Amino acid sequence: MAEFLQRLNVLKVGWQVVRSSSFGGRLPRRCFSSTIPHHYNHGQPSFGLLFDIDGVLVRGRTPIPAAKQCFRNLVDSRGQYKVPVVFVTNAGNCMRQTKAEQLSHLLEVEVSPDQVMLSHSPLRIFNQFHSLCVLVSGQGPVLEVAHNLGFQNVVTIDMLRDSYPLLDVVDHNRRPKDMVPPTKELPPIEAVILFGEPIRWETNLQLIVDVLLTNGKPGNPVTSPHYPHIPVLACNMDLMWMAEAKNPRFGHGMFLVCLESIYKKITGCELKYEALIGKPSVVTYNYAELLVRQQAESLGWTEPVQRLYAIGDNPMADIYGANLYNRYLQASRQAQVQAQVKGGVGPVGAVPAVEGMGVSEEAGAGGECGQGRLPEACLSILVCTGVYNREVPADPLHTVTECIFHGHRDFRFDPSLTQPSYVVQDVREAVELIFQEEGCPLD
Repeated sequence: MAEFLQRLNVLKVGWQVVRSSSFGGRLPRRCFSSTIPHHYNHGQPSFGLLFDIDGVLVRGRTPIPAAKQCFRNLVDSRGQYKVPVVFVTNAGNCMRQTKAEQLSHLLEVEVSPDQVMLSHSPLRIFNQFHSLCVLVSGQGPVLEVAHNLGFQNVVTIDMLRDSYPLLDVVDHNRRPKDMVPPTKELPPIEAVILFGEPIRWETNLQLIVDVLLTNGKPGNPVTSPHYPHIPVLACNMDLMWMAEAKNPRFGHGMFLVCLESIYKKITGCELKYEALIGKPSVVTYNYAELLVRQQAESLGWTEPVQRLYAIGDNPMADIYGANLYNRYLQASRQAQVQAQVKGGVGPVGAVPAVEGMGVSEEAGAGGECGQGRLPEACLSILVCTGVYNREVPADPLHTVTECIFHGHRDFRFDPSLTQPSYVVQDVREAVELIFQEEGCPLD
């Protein structure tokens, strides 16, 4: 945990180098095998895999046909993975153990909870909030999830609604009948944690705004604006995601758009986030890289992982995030080299914002460098079985055009970050391509 805390603190280090780098802040185009050098392997592999889940491995509860065969090839005769594998999803309505069991059943291979990263997983190390009274929003076992992450004093939306029965009145059938039940006072809410999209959006939107407007005391009248409001931490910024339907469905990012719009309409001020967690944030990929390193150690690897391959179906989340993390890796390496030349240990402290990085991400990053060795690169692979469902382009230089920014408000849109290193049909082709590029046998 100490090492992870160090690693979390390096997120700002080296960012200024990006703007002055030789590629002018743009990710170099890499499409198909002709432009990425082969890494012929004569011993231990030196790469790890990051898999998105929805739209890559499954559509709702239905496995994508290529996924099962892909994972049968990824394990040996003893059921051990040939390379480190981590599942990085923006879902967050369950525990890691539950998601691991679901994946084990769907993919017919053993998946450990240690291989699963949900959107809220990095909240474990936000310990400055763990002792506060927090309001949590989402669906599923949100109370259990919050306690598992380290939060000790948790209030759910249902608990808040029960304590203040006059607040939730959109649905006439849920309004108090006859005698109004007495109010049950709760301790003041000191922070709001948004795990994922709730079931009753109108209830959650109303009560969260009530909490923000009253400085955590929703039973009180709003006498004057409390701004800045109490801290808000949000997980999962996906505007849309792919299930069984033919078109993408609303995700938690859509709920955040509603919350931000309502708050600004009422107050005239922008809703501020203490942290935005989940893809495409760098903190999420930094956390995922540590899980990859742990998997490598469990496999008995003695050399560090040099390259990560992130496989996803959403250009605005999976590809943008992987490329943003790759940009961060390049900047960090250049910063370390410059520091060594000067005889120092690297830049410390605040670094100006860089194109593509979220404002809320910058606010939570900074401090001294961690000692762990970072990978050389993170390459992005886009599959055509989910949010992105077009045909694989015949031209290797084809550009994945995303003109409308579906990312979060606080992330600066850089179109180059939506361009994948590769575009393939499905996850099986993605894994076969990776092993080919790495010069490793898959069968």
